[in-house]
Amino acid sequence: MLILGFESSCDETGVALVDAAGDAVPRLLSHALHSQVAMHADYGGVVPELASRDHIRRVLPLTRQVLAEAGRELDEVDVVAYTRGPGLAGALLVGSAVACALAAALGKPALGVHHLEGHLLSPFLSADPPSFPFVALLVSGGHTQLMRVGGVGDYELLGETIDDAAGEAFDKSAKLLGLGYPGGPALSRLAEFGDARAFALPRPLLHSGDLDFSFAGLKTAVRTQALKFGSSPCDQARADLAAATQAAIVEVLVKKSLAAVERSGLDRLVVAGGVGANRLLRQQLDAACRKRAVRVHYPELALCTDNGAMIALAAAMRLQAGRAAARSDGAFDVQPRWPLAEIDQAA
Repeated sequence: MLILGFESSCDETGVALVDAAGDAVPRLLSHALHSQVAMHADYGGVVPELASRDHIRRVLPLTRQVLAEAGRELDEVDVVAYTRGPGLAGALLVGSAVACALAAALGKPALGVHHLEGHLLSPFLSADPPSFPFVALLVSGGHTQLMRVGGVGDYELLGETIDDAAGEAFDKSAKLLGLGYPGGPALSRLAEFGDARAFALPRPLLHSGDLDFSFAGLKTAVRTQALKFGSSPCDQARADLAAATQAAIVEVLVKKSLAAVERSGLDRLVVAGGVGANRLLRQQLDAACRKRAVRVHYPELALCTDNGAMIALAAAMRLQAGRAAARSDGAFDVQPRWPLAEIDQAA
């Protein structure tokens, strides 16, 4: 069974082809991705209208590229999957319109996929895939959540952010330090030259006794320190503050994740989402999990950000689990706001 997947929820256009045979873990045949980072950099963030227009320009050439690299023809596709939400409404509509139109033309079903479920299952495409059940740390964009995952569609929320997410803390702190877009990777690069002990920043909710997160207070503390720099901060001071900021975020993520694993009684942790590519986070989680005999799994670095492979994979795993609601009537819609807890409730 060949699944063609489209991702267009924000500022990356992704297309991928996955082969799902029986109950085996689906196999990625090819994928292509176009990032709009360079286009949005001049604006300091994503401009939704520009994002939608660029998706229109990129999606069909990427589709042809993916099929050519896999050595397959379009009429061999069995299911067309697309990101239904959450995300930017206009951007989502591009992917869903193309996917559903292709499905209708081929006489094949179309399947709308939850963006966060795509991230959550993306480690199954790695060289070291997990097995159910496991605890998941989902750190993607405006989402920071801990979940117990019993299987496809079986998600129990253990804790989540009550204000800014980890990714937002990275991006907003980077902006306060005068770094470019996207801020998170820029802050991490600068942090490599800094001393994390130079600034005593808060670790919000670290000792709260629950598994919730809060990063808004950390952002305020970064702003307070950055204002002390004046109009011409020295490079070392900025690097030190970047390192201290990253260390604070990572410490909270690591300790809350380990607490979730301990409370669940499981011995497997999955980390998914863009922040999951952070080097310091991976180093500290690896070290902490080794001490506790806990297996930790990550997506391949190329699949941490938004991509079509995770969408095709999630569709394939839902079909294998008998939890997919595929459509074949050519109609389509999107869910810009779509809580993961309501994934099986949307009509």
